[in-house]
Amino acid sequence: MSRKMTVVFHNEELYTDLKVEAARRHMAASEIVAEAVQEWLDEKESEELLPLIKASIAEYEEKGGRDWSEIEKEWEKELEKRERQPIVAEKKKKKDVYT
Repeated sequence: MSRKMTVVFHNEELYTDLKVEAARRHMAASEIVAEAVQEWLDEKESEELLPLIKASIAEYEEKGGRDWSEIEKEWEKELEKRERQPIVAEKKKKKDVYT
């Protein structure tokens, strides 16, 4: 759904730069403004998440977290070890019982 909004540019040079950029990109100025606002909102969200990310990293390091590559190598070694082991199938002997 499209919504309309009036933007007042108090800086004439900013308005002119926007119109020139819109012409250069073959886009409407409103599209450029919408992109800029979306980028700003995304950046703002990332800034809000940054303390949570840092806290998670600190907790990971505090509790002795390991790199995924280290775990992956251990798994590969274990798989190789298991592949080298012979497969032993137990066969149960059935007794013939005649009654």
